[in-house]
Amino acid sequence: MRFAVLVFPGSNCDIDCYKAVEQTVGEPVDYVWHTATDLSAYDAILVPGGFSYGDYLRCGAISRFAPVMSEVAKAAEQGKFILGICNGFQILTEAGLLPGALRRNESMKFRCHDSVLKVVNNETPFTRHYSEGQEIVIPIAHGEGNYYCDEETLQQLRDRNQIVFTYSDNPNGSVADIAGICNERGNVLGMMPHPERAVSSLLGSEDGKAMFTSIIQTWRDTHGAASVR
Repeated sequence: MRFAVLVFPGSNCDIDCYKAVEQTVGEPVDYVWHTATDLSAYDAILVPGGFSYGDYLRCGAISRFAPVMSEVAKAAEQGKFILGICNGFQILTEAGLLPGALRRNESMKFRCHDSVLKVVNNETPFTRHYSEGQEIVIPIAHGEGNYYCDEETLQQLRDRNQIVFTYSDNPNGSVADIAGICNERGNVLGMMPHPERAVSSLLGSEDGKAMFTSIIQTWRDTHGAASVR
């Protein structure tokens, strides 16, 4: 299985994502620049956090037009796994790959600390190694993590089981405590907290590790390969 970690001008969590894949599942992983026009070699695409293009206009609003995003959309249609983290989540919403938008935190302050999440949906390719209702500790680091959608969209998210993670402490004012959502098919996930920063006890939590093992387990099941522990 091959992973791509996208890199935009201003990305600053690309190395974290690369190392999380390398150290957690040991699969091939490459950095892929935002000008790339071919992602066909990759099975999973990570859209990392940071401040792409300086967060000018809106977070993710410029990155949405990067050449590589056409390939991300194509990969999503093909059923490949797309994980957008923090700024990556913002980019996925701007690109229309996920519904809703990310606004300024309710406190109007940048929040950077551990956050307790509840696993609402453990039936996605990203969460199968968690238990439904499990509480996990994953750090956040954002100023625009306040997830918003209208009532109709929120009801659709609930009806289609697209709410994947919720906050126990809601640090940013997100509607319905939402910390992460997926598309209807389940192969595109966006979340504000950083699982790549929670893959070792040295980092304070290993609770993000299961996201990466879940991805590769799903891929191996599909391709008849050995299981992951």
